[in-house]
Amino acid sequence: MMRLLAVMLGVLMAFHVQAGGNADKGKQKAAQVCGACHGPDGNKPSAPDQPVLAGQYYDYLVQALGDYKNGRRTNPIMKGFAAQLSKQDIEDVATWFSGQPTTSLHDQR
Repeated sequence: MMRLLAVMLGVLMAFHVQAGGNADKGKQKAAQVCGACHGPDGNKPSAPDQPVLAGQYYDYLVQALGDYKNGRRTNPIMKGFAAQLSKQDIEDVATWFSGQPTTSLHDQR
């Protein structure tokens, strides 16, 4: 039992170190930049072609936002929003959204 707890603690610590952002700052930035299209916690996209961000992997969100910012992904709307984010903002937003529970799509309708 103690071994299992030690392994779980190690995994949680590794995630915390990997997720280099601040969830509280990410929540604030997401409300300013992301919430209108994706919902305040990332669970309520305003259109069917916009993804649910809640519960998404931290690394994926950092990569995707970085790709929109530098033009590797081509979506004019996302490029405009990502362009205003600093590296720290991206890490903060990714930490916020990756830590949110995902609700099922049928609960949102």
